[in-house]
Amino acid sequence: MLNPFCAAFLLAVEAQRVIELRLVRLAWGGAEAQAEMVSMVGEKVVAALEAANTLMTGGSHDQVIARYRELVADNTRRLTA
Repeated sequence: MLNPFCAAFLLAVEAQRVIELRLVRLAWGGAEAQAEMVSMVGEKVVAALEAANTLMTGGSHDQVIARYRELVADNTRRLTA
């Protein structure tokens, strides 16, 4: 298991890649860009609610970061496919 600082740092780096991929998709415009914008907002709301639930039920910040890293990895795979 990674130490908390390393996990948070990796999340920041990995999230920047997703931001780059999303900006490219948005720049191309069209239906895919519109779908990406809707997806982006929805994903963020769901992830924030999930993180809050984890913390309120006794979960740790490490668990939240690990879950966010999973979600970011899913987005990276989807956007590079």
